[in-house]
Amino acid sequence: MNVAIIEDEIVATQRLERLIRQIRPEYNIVVTLQTIEESVEWFSQNPAPDLVFMDIHLADGSSFAIFDKIQVESPIVFATAYSEHALDAFEVNGIDYLLKPVNKERLTQAIVKFEKLGNSGGNPQLISNLIATLQEKQNKNKTHFLIPYKDKLIPLAVEDIAYITAEFKIARVFTYNLKSYSIDHSLEELTKQLDPHFFFRANRQYIVAHKAINDLSVWFGGKLSVNLTVPTDERIIVSKAKVSDFKTWYTRNT
Repeated sequence: MNVAIIEDEIVATQRLERLIRQIRPEYNIVVTLQTIEESVEWFSQNPAPDLVFMDIHLADGSSFAIFDKIQVESPIVFATAYSEHALDAFEVNGIDYLLKPVNKERLTQAIVKFEKLGNSGGNPQLISNLIATLQEKQNKNKTHFLIPYKDKLIPLAVEDIAYITAEFKIARVFTYNLKSYSIDHSLEELTKQLDPHFFFRANRQYIVAHKAINDLSVWFGGKLSVNLTVPTDERIIVSKAKVSDFKTWYTRNT
């Protein structure tokens, strides 16, 4: 069984390779690819593998661009940062997905599902349906908010948001030019509305933007302190339990 991996994060690739060899030592990982360009070139010149593991966000753009250039006939298991709840609809398409960081149990389930599907997993229409669903989910992410102010609505672009905090259950948005606005959404609602590729729920009080992060400080108890390029009223602490997810999110976006 020949397997291809398309993933731009070296640590994630190595982890996936190790887990695949543990679960199915008979599988042959024929290639690991990091970019859209590499993937298009390889698939154009080589026989289709039996199975492909594909990250959605690559260093040179969305992996969906691969399908605009070539037809990939192999079954595909996508890796994504979207929540499991948001991806429930994908189950009907017959192709699986993995939430990063990948764990052994979930990977085993994906492989078993692939083996049960057989060649039907490579149906181009199923792949097309899944891509369309993924793109629809991406398109539902907020790009702008309208902030009520007196008798006006002030437009606020999501890309201008450095961080969001909760003040007495009221969310307050802070921008890079040091303006702040109250917004009628909870942090839970905003977490679902913002693109998880660019925003991370650091703790119960803060959502931080990737490009707003200046550096990180090692904090006691295995925690991390997130230091932003803009001032904050208090230190933003990532708990020990969330440090691994935070590091994966941050390095995947750089």
